[in-house]
Amino acid sequence: MSNTDILVHTLGFPRIGENRALKWATEKYWRGDISLAELEQSAQQVLAQNLNWQQQAGIDYPACGEFSLYDHIGDAALLFGLTPARFGPLDNTLDSLFSLARGTRINEENIPPLAMKKWFNTNYHYLVPELEADTTIRLDADRYLDQVAQAQAINPAAKPVLIGPLSLLWLSSGRDDAGKLALAESLAAAYSDLLGQLQSQGVEWVQLDEPILSLALPQAWRAAFESVYNRLSTPGIKILLASYFDDISAEINTIAHLPVDGIHIDAVHTENLTATIDAIPAYKVISLGVIDGRSIWRADLAGLLARLAPLYDRLGSRLWLAPSCSLLHVPLDAGLETQLPTVLADNLSFARQKLYELRTLATGLVHGEQAVADDLKAATDARSRLALAEGRERADVREKLSLALQSSPERKNPYPVRAQAQRASLNLPLFPTTTIGSFPQTDEIRAARRAFKRQEIDQHSYEQRMQAEIERVIQEQLELDIDMLVHGEPERNDMVEYFGEQLDGYAFTLQGWVQSYGSRCVKPPIIWGDVRRPQAMTVAWSAYAQSLTDRPVKGMLTGPVTMLQWSFVRDDISREQIAYQIGLALRDEINDLVKAGIKAIQVDEPAFREGLPLKQQQWAGYLEWAVRAFKLATTDVDDAIQIHTHMCYSEFNDIIESIAALDADVITIETTRSNMKLLDAFADFDYPNEIGPGVWDIHSPLTPTAEQIEQRLQKAVAQIPPERLWVNPDCGLKTRRWEEVRPALAALVTAAKKLRAQYQ
Repeated sequence: MSNTDILVHTLGFPRIGENRALKWATEKYWRGDISLAELEQSAQQVLAQNLNWQQQAGIDYPACGEFSLYDHIGDAALLFGLTPARFGPLDNTLDSLFSLARGTRINEENIPPLAMKKWFNTNYHYLVPELEADTTIRLDADRYLDQVAQAQAINPAAKPVLIGPLSLLWLSSGRDDAGKLALAESLAAAYSDLLGQLQSQGVEWVQLDEPILSLALPQAWRAAFESVYNRLSTPGIKILLASYFDDISAEINTIAHLPVDGIHIDAVHTENLTATIDAIPAYKVISLGVIDGRSIWRADLAGLLARLAPLYDRLGSRLWLAPSCSLLHVPLDAGLETQLPTVLADNLSFARQKLYELRTLATGLVHGEQAVADDLKAATDARSRLALAEGRERADVREKLSLALQSSPERKNPYPVRAQAQRASLNLPLFPTTTIGSFPQTDEIRAARRAFKRQEIDQHSYEQRMQAEIERVIQEQLELDIDMLVHGEPERNDMVEYFGEQLDGYAFTLQGWVQSYGSRCVKPPIIWGDVRRPQAMTVAWSAYAQSLTDRPVKGMLTGPVTMLQWSFVRDDISREQIAYQIGLALRDEINDLVKAGIKAIQVDEPAFREGLPLKQQQWAGYLEWAVRAFKLATTDVDDAIQIHTHMCYSEFNDIIESIAALDADVITIETTRSNMKLLDAFADFDYPNEIGPGVWDIHSPLTPTAEQIEQRLQKAVAQIPPERLWVNPDCGLKTRRWEEVRPALAALVTAAKKLRAQYQ
C-alpha cells in the first residue's frame, strides 16, 4: 500500500450559519432593522466559522467563493453582467443581488425578480440568469475577490469555487442553445481574466463546477468544452473541474483531455468507477466524491475503505477525497441533535461530521485500518443497531401495501363525468378564486405553537388559539369574496414536517435546517422506518373551518412524492416503496376528510418534477411509480369529491403526460415569474382537466394590481377554455404579511370578477 498523503477538500459548505444566523441577519436588513455594514459583518462571521470548522477537521482545501447571501447563481449573474435590462445598470453589490432575487421598484414601477428553478434534482432553488439579445459579458469581480481574500486570511489554501461557464450559460434563460453558446467565447475570456486576478491574489487551485456534465448533453455543448477550457487555461492557476449528482462516465471522453489539472467524480453515483478513472490521463488529480453530500446517514466507513484501497494503491498522491457534492444540501451539525433516540442520533452525519468521515478515510488509506479501527467499528455497529430497531420494518404496513399494489389505482369515472358531479356539488362560478393553502404565519401563531410544544399551554388552550385563527382566516376570505376557501394552516410549522410528526416511521431534528432559497430554510424530517398513519392528522381543523361557512373549504395535504422528496430518506429500501407507504397513509386521511364533509381536497406535489433522474432514459421508471403513489392516495373517492394538486417552480413540457396521468381534477401552478409562459405546456398538450395558473408571485414583496392580474388571466384564457380556469396565487401565503395579502387577494378577486362578466 502507498504511504503517500491524501488531500481532502470540500466542494461547498452550508452557508446559513449556526442557528440560521445568516437568515436572521438578512431578514433584519430587508426590514430595515440593521445596516448593510452590519449584515456584511454577520456574513463574514458565518464564513469565518465555516472555514475554521473545516480547518479543525483537517480539510486541506476548504471551498470558498461559493458563499452567498441569497444564491450563488445570482451572484454569478452579477459577477459576469448577465442581468436583464429591466433592472437598469447593476453593479455587483448585495443590494443588486437582492433586487434580482426579490424584485424592486424603479420610477414607481414594479420590476419583477428573476425566475427561480430547482437546482437539478435537489430541493434548492437557484435564480435563473436572463440572457437578452444585446447581453454583453462584463466582469465585476471586487465582491467575489473580497470574499476569497477573507477566506485566504483564515486559511491560505482555501480553494475558490465558481459555477463553470458552460453550466452558467445552460442554466440561463432567454436564448436558445445557439444563442447561449454564442456568448461562450466572451464569457470564457471574462473567466480567464478572473482567474488571472485570483492568481495575483495567491490562489493555487480553483474549482469550476460543471454539473451539466451529469446530463445527457447535446453534441454542440460537448464540443464547446474544448474551446472554452482552452481559453480558460491560466499560468499559475490549477483548475479542478467538478461535476456531481450523477454518473459522468458518458461524458468522460469530453472532459478527460481538457486542459485542467484535476477532475472531480461523484463516486456515490458512478457505476463503473474504475473505467471512468482509467480514461483520465495519469498527470491529472482525481477527486473522488466518496461521502454522499446529500445524505444525513453515517457512512459505511469500513466498506468505503475497502473500496478505496485498491484505487489508492494505483493513484497515490493523485487521489483526493471529497463529499460527492457541496454540503449545502445537508444540515450543519448532528452534534446538536440531543433529543433523538440514541439509535438514530448515532447514525446521523451532517456537514461537520462528514468532514471527519473524510479525514478518517484518508488516515485509514495512508496508515492502514488499524489507525482508524475504533472509528470503523463505531460506524459499523451503529448501522447494525439501526437495521434491527423496532419500527424499521412493520409487517402490517408491508401486507397492506402488497394488497394495494395488486391493482392499478384509478378514479371511478373519467374527468368529464366527475366535473359534472363536482359542479353540481360545489356550485362555483366561472373563474373560481382560491388560494394555495397557507395564510400568514404571524408571531402570535408561532408563539402559540412553541408554547404548546414546550407544554406551557395545554391542548385545549392551544386548540382554542388555532380555532380563533381559523375563524379569522375564514372571515377574511369571506370578506374578500373568495369562492373556495382554505383554513389557513395555522397549526402547521411546515408542509412536510407537520404530517411527518403524526406518522410512524418519521423522526425530527432540532437544528436540521437546510437552505431552500435565499433566507428560506427548511428542516426536512427523517424517514427511518416503515410509514403508517396511527390516527387522523387534519380532519378536525378542516371540519371546524367548514362548519364556519357554506362555501367549500379545501382539505390540505402534502402528497406522497413531496413527502418523500423533501425528507431525508432511509437508504435500505427503495424510494418507490417508501412513496407507496406514504400514499396509503394519505388515502386513509382523504377518506376521513370526505366522511367529515370535505368536498375538495388538495394534495400538493411541488416536488413531483424534482424527483426526476438527471438522465432522461431513467425518467419512465420514476414517473410510473410517482404517478402510482399519488393515485394510491387520491383515487378512492366518489366523483363529486374534487381532487386538487399544486406544483411550483417546475418545467412541465417534458413531463406533461405524467402530470395529466395524475388525473387531478384541478392543478394549480406557478406562472407569474414566467409571465404565464409555463402555461404553454398545458395548452400545447391540450391538458384535459382544470388549471389554476398562478397570477401573484408570493415570493416577491411586490403587490400586484388588478390590472396586472387581469392581463395575466387574459393570456391564460387565450390558451385554456374559461370553464376550466381557476384564479389563484402562485403558492401559499405563509411567508407574507396580512398587509400584503389583503390588497393582493382583493386585486385577484376583482380581476376574476371582471373576466367572469366578460366571458359568462
